[in-house]
Amino acid sequence: MKIAVSVLIGVVVLVIIFFMVGWAYVVPETHQVVITQFGKPVGRPVTEAGLHFKKPFIQKARYFEKRLLGWDGDPNQIPTKDKKFIWVDTTARWKISDSLKFLQTVGNETGAHSKLDDIINSATRDAITSHLLVEVVRDSNRIIKVGEESKDMIVTDEALESIEVGREQLEAAILKTARELAPQYGIEVVDVRIKRLNYVEEVQNEVYERMIAERKRAAESYRSEGHGKRAEIDGQREKELKKITSQAYRTAQGLKGKADAEATEIYATAYNKDPDFYSFLKTLETYRKTIDSETTLILTTEDEYYRHLKGPGLK
Repeated sequence: MKIAVSVLIGVVVLVIIFFMVGWAYVVPETHQVVITQFGKPVGRPVTEAGLHFKKPFIQKARYFEKRLLGWDGDPNQIPTKDKKFIWVDTTARWKISDSLKFLQTVGNETGAHSKLDDIINSATRDAITSHLLVEVVRDSNRIIKVGEESKDMIVTDEALESIEVGREQLEAAILKTARELAPQYGIEVVDVRIKRLNYVEEVQNEVYERMIAERKRAAESYRSEGHGKRAEIDGQREKELKKITSQAYRTAQGLKGKADAEATEIYATAYNKDPDFYSFLKTLETYRKTIDSETTLILTTEDEYYRHLKGPGLK
């Protein structure tokens, strides 16, 4: 047991000595190492994590990131194809793909940022200056773009100025150019995005006017569609109303004719049973309908209309 402890202590002391004199070094999972001897790279980059060894004193381990790194450029004033000046602010994500070449060409991340400034800003300028302002700003010809899960209506009318290349395609073109130029520095550009666009003062008013015109066109499209729907609904309503009215009138006339027939039959039956009594009732009904408190009649005693007022049974 004492021997094992002694061996363990000896190994620990040996490792400490190796580290102190520069025999050993550790490569983390997130890094890669290039060994330099008297300032010049020696051998291939070490990308495997773990404990590694080197010559003490004369060799040095240079550590480089394996993870994605960020780059943010300064806003640049760039003219579009239609001579409109805009401020363009871009951002990118990149990584060290070849640490040996990276060390030999740019040395460190500060030098890499300087090269990326040249590469991405140049690619951005080329892309912006060869396209119209509207193509830099918009991604499609639709004024309103809505996700598939949304219940809102999608405006399918084309905007006032149609585009062939949108902002997303411009970003893809910038990324393609950057990817072609960056590998010579041991760099891989993973993604490029236009972070922000801002108009110079002379362009702002024109852009706002274009935006207002497009929104007015969209509003007019909604109004026109609404008027069409209203006319369609009104026409359908009128058609249904006429149909219902016609059916109701036909049903009412049928019921009225049936009632008149039944009434006539009842009147005829009553008249046949007692013509004099029927005549008496009809005359009284006529009195009720034609004579009120404000009616004045001047009749002779021989008038047929007056005969029932003389008394019952008188003619």
